[in-house]
Amino acid sequence: MFPPDLVHLAEHIRDGFAAKGQWLATAESCTGGLIAGCLTHVSGSSAVVDRGFVTYTNEAKTDMLGVPASLIAELGAVSGPVADAMAAGAIAHSRADVAVAVTGIAGPTGGTATKPVGLVFIARHRRGGDMVVERHIFPGDRTAVRLATVKRALELLRESLG
Repeated sequence: MFPPDLVHLAEHIRDGFAAKGQWLATAESCTGGLIAGCLTHVSGSSAVVDRGFVTYTNEAKTDMLGVPASLIAELGAVSGPVADAMAAGAIAHSRADVAVAVTGIAGPTGGTATKPVGLVFIARHRRGGDMVVERHIFPGDRTAVRLATVKRALELLRESLG
């Protein structure tokens, strides 16, 4: 179902979070739950995955994660500050120690001159700790953009283990 490299990352995350007794959460837009799906694809993930939020619409980002509607109206859903607010919301609405959030344009439609297809923002928050927001432009078709987003989000979770 998932490529072997993503499964290996998910196993590493499961083992690392379990060893530290930590929980994680995901907040996903353009990946539609693929990050949580990949994490829960591996046996034993229930020891570390608290929950996943699929917030595909702007309303869902606001209702489920507390992302200010004014922020989305001002910057658009695909922006660093919205990804940041999504990750913060996932922490606030879960018992997770670490959360990762993604928002982007997977294509093939929806891109503009300033926000092209493949543009993705990924944020990671640690409860009471560090925050990271990254901007990427991933090449390829819709599937390639989504899988590249999953991979980088998993890498950020792995990196949070130290």
